[in-house]
Amino acid sequence: MKILFIHQNFPSQFIHLAARLAQKKQNKVVALTMSQPQPIPGVNLRPYTLLRQAAPETHPLLKDQESKILLAEACAAAAMQLKHEGFVPDVIIAHPGWGEALFMKDVFPQAKLLIYCEFYYNLEGQDVGFDPEIPPLNFQQRCRLRLKNTTNLLSMEIADAAISPTKWQKSTYPSWAQEKITVIHDGIDVERLAFNPNARIEVASNQHHANLNFKPGDEVLSYVARNLEPVRGFQIFMRALPSILRKRPNAHALIVGGDGLGYGHSAPNSLSWREHLMAEVGIDLDMRRVHFLGKVPYQTYLDLLSVSKVHSYWTTPFVLSWSFLEAAYSGLPVIASNTQPVTEFASQLGVETFDFFDFEDFSKRATRQLQAKTSVRRGVNFPELHLENSLRQQVKLINDL
Repeated sequence: MKILFIHQNFPSQFIHLAARLAQKKQNKVVALTMSQPQPIPGVNLRPYTLLRQAAPETHPLLKDQESKILLAEACAAAAMQLKHEGFVPDVIIAHPGWGEALFMKDVFPQAKLLIYCEFYYNLEGQDVGFDPEIPPLNFQQRCRLRLKNTTNLLSMEIADAAISPTKWQKSTYPSWAQEKITVIHDGIDVERLAFNPNARIEVASNQHHANLNFKPGDEVLSYVARNLEPVRGFQIFMRALPSILRKRPNAHALIVGGDGLGYGHSAPNSLSWREHLMAEVGIDLDMRRVHFLGKVPYQTYLDLLSVSKVHSYWTTPFVLSWSFLEAAYSGLPVIASNTQPVTEFASQLGVETFDFFDFEDFSKRATRQLQAKTSVRRGVNFPELHLENSLRQQVKLINDL
């Protein structure tokens, strides 16, 4: 079978599936991408670039659409080159979010197209309007958000099948589109989440403290997000910290995440959300015990899961983070917001939940977990999302196509 993956940041969600399909010698696997990822054995990486930049005079409501058309055009050009070289895929597996799948059926009309349905934007009932601190969208912003679904809709129309990682993410799509969507999670590699008693996290010295080293058994509260922002409840975490650290004088907070804006609204006054929240609560924090680690290598993140005594997680009604599931599967006690993406799995994973905005309740729960006696770490027994189970379902769906 010939398989073509399309994702500008490949491998991303396709990392395990691409590797599994490439293991079979009878398969030929190619990936179109704009990134420069680590090679995957058996996967032929083919980079593509934009043929031109967006025009400055484009209508403001069409700028996002133009960027996606430019990506679709560039991706189609790369696909046509593959076709010229004799590679015609049986199946195309694509993330449609950036428009890359739009013209694939025009290049390869006989190929089956499987798209990854991560999230469908809605003007109410999901992330938009969830946080009362975030200003409501103005008319132009509402129009722009509505148009963000254009590539979603067009890609869904031409797709032969679709995958969503969770039931809730599938539910964000219109009912007619849901008929094409099969819920199969990307898969959790539980073996690499095994507790490591030798894990260590080192925090370099700064103006507040000397060099620090943390190990399993230390009183560590962890928070992980791609970027520190309200979509992932960073403001609630920061408002809870002063109380937690006052009650637990030996506790430390290890915070992983960048200062960029991944989703949602910018912080006021051109600040990062970290700067904005530090201006709000920093005076009440013992900075000898609050450590912003920035973005870290994956192995450091895994070590953090072993070192941490309790992990915190928030999400608005938005895409569920892998870090939430991985922390829970590792057996690390997790306290998380009781929003729909979380509650889909919370009871099966033994996750303690609380109201998203109630930082006082979170503070009490985190304090209780930090003062509890450290118990033997055991992974969660919930095989539904295990990597092998997910890969088996994904490969079956592809073969059925």
